[in-house]
Amino acid sequence: MEQPLVSILIPFKNTEAFLSQCIDSILKQTYPNWEVLSVNDGSSDGSKNLVESYAKNEPRIHLFDNEGNGIIEGLRMAYKHSKGEFVTRMDSDDIMTEDKLKTMAESLLEHGKGHLAVGQVHYFSHRGISNGYERYEQWLNQLTQTGDNYSEIYKECVIPSPCWMAYREDFERCGAFEPDLYPEDYDLTFRFYQNGLKCIPCSKLLHYWRDYDTRTSRTSEHYAQNYFLDIKLRYFLKLNYEPDRPLTVWGAGTKGKEIAKGLQAQNIDFYWLCDNPKKIGKHIYGKEMLHFSKLKELPNPQSIVTVANEEAQQYIRKFFSGLGQKPMVDYFFFC
Repeated sequence: MEQPLVSILIPFKNTEAFLSQCIDSILKQTYPNWEVLSVNDGSSDGSKNLVESYAKNEPRIHLFDNEGNGIIEGLRMAYKHSKGEFVTRMDSDDIMTEDKLKTMAESLLEHGKGHLAVGQVHYFSHRGISNGYERYEQWLNQLTQTGDNYSEIYKECVIPSPCWMAYREDFERCGAFEPDLYPEDYDLTFRFYQNGLKCIPCSKLLHYWRDYDTRTSRTSEHYAQNYFLDIKLRYFLKLNYEPDRPLTVWGAGTKGKEIAKGLQAQNIDFYWLCDNPKKIGKHIYGKEMLHFSKLKELPNPQSIVTVANEEAQQYIRKFFSGLGQKPMVDYFFFC
């Protein structure tokens, strides 16, 4: 079978403790036609020297210093030097299974352009994984199993940043790493969705995702909740919002308030709904809180739901179903 070159983009910063495991897992790949474009983003530990030692003995590994600052500029630089027909990203603190590249490349060759290869992931940590990460992993893998990743795209990032592969042509059509938007992996996921890249179902575990206290997604302000909500609202208004339909926001917690402020900042009118008797009839940000039964009176509404409780979400789904409304057309879960 044809084996196109796979470009693996790896920005890194102060991950000396984990880099060897990451690179060793790449060297063990059963798919041989790859190149690593590693970019040092101002490391103050021995990360750069470590990658340099690998690059001296392995011509497929290339090392660069970031000309800018931060992960997006590091990714841009790595991509600028890449040559592969297939493009993927790898986190410098994670581990690939031995057949990861082979599985993803063969999936793309089988399905052709316009598709995105994804895979099952597993979180690991020396101290064990929190219940939140465990639930996220299970939810993400269920979506990947059937390739229905986009069906819940407004909840959380549905494409794990270090476990996708795309044709270079498709990747560039989606804007590559051009936008300066964080979280950059979630923004890219929305652009995959916007450009119609179909996720190829995958039931194989392909990636081990490491969790630890100093991981960038835990420490950087760019991965705070408000950035996620900004991305969600930005793409909802761009891709799914229909201005001629009434809009509602269901939920008045922290996320509901952030969404309400975001809509008001853009002068977009909406009805604000909840089921809390203590809030119904009161005004928040100048908007009266209404009982969710208001939905029955509105002609063909669209709704943003910010209620996080899983049991409540099940009730909300049934309520919308009773109104003949469909997910990702009429209502959208933002949590």
